[in-house]
Amino acid sequence: MSETTISLIHQVELKIFKRFKQIVQQYEIPYIAMGGTLLGAVRHHGFIPWDDDMDVGMLRDDYEKFLQICSAEFQNDSYFLQTPWTDENYALSYAKILDRNTYIEEKNNVNNARKGVFLDIFPLDKIPASPSRQRHQIIQMRRLDSRIYLKLRYNVIDNPIRRLQSSLSPEQILAASQFKKQRQQVMTQFNSKLALTDFKNLASQYAYDKEIISQDQLENTMALPFENTQITVPKDFDTILTNIYGNYLQLPPVNQRNDKHIARLIMDNQEFEG
Repeated sequence: MSETTISLIHQVELKIFKRFKQIVQQYEIPYIAMGGTLLGAVRHHGFIPWDDDMDVGMLRDDYEKFLQICSAEFQNDSYFLQTPWTDENYALSYAKILDRNTYIEEKNNVNNARKGVFLDIFPLDKIPASPSRQRHQIIQMRRLDSRIYLKLRYNVIDNPIRRLQSSLSPEQILAASQFKKQRQQVMTQFNSKLALTDFKNLASQYAYDKEIISQDQLENTMALPFENTQITVPKDFDTILTNIYGNYLQLPPVNQRNDKHIARLIMDNQEFEG
C-alpha cells in the first residue's frame, strides 16, 4: 500500500482513537494498547509505519461497560460500534469502532459486514491454569468461529457465485446468533474464578502462549507518547513484547514490512488502493 494511503488510514485511526480515549477517560474505564499498537508506541512513539490498524484491550467487565456507553455516545457522530450484536453479518468475537465516512475492502476477508477504517477493541478474559483446559477452551472457540464464519458466508476471496446469493434468511441469522452466544460463554467461563490471575485476548492472531497477560501487568500501567497524543500501556511492556516478538526493537526485513488488513480505501469520494 502506498505511503499516502497508509498516512490517510493513520489519520482516521488516530481520530477514532482520540474519540475512544475521550470516552474511557470520561467514564474511567481502564484499557491498554495491545499487539502492534503496543509495539508502535514503544518502538516508534506512534504507528508502526506500515501497520494499518490499531488494537486496544479491556477486561471483560470494562469492555461490556464500554459497549453499553457507546450505544448512546455514537448516536450523533460519525462512528459505528460494530459488535456481534449490532451487526448481524459480523462474525468476529470482539468490537470495532468504524468511521462511517470511510469504506474499506479487506485482504482475504470477503463478507457482508459493515466496513470502514477501524479501531479493534478486544475483551480480555481469564484463562485456566491447566494447559489441557486451555487447549480445550481455544478448540471450542475456534470450532464456533468456524461455524459462524460459515453461516455468515465469510470467504477468503470474492467470487461471482457469492454475488448471486440471496440475503441470509432469518433462520440463518438466528443460527449464527446462537453460535455467537455459545462462543461468548466459552470465552467468559472462567471469569468468576477468583484464584485465576492470567488473562488472554482469545481472538489473538498470535500463538496461544504469546499474548497471556497477568493481572499485575494489567493493573500497573503508564502513558507513552503516540503520535500527537498518549496511549496507556503496561509498565511491563518489555516482557509482553519480548514474548510476542522476541527482539522487538529490531526492525523486520524490508520485505516483511507489509500492511495486514486493508486492500482498498474510499474516503472523501476518492479511492485509494495498495
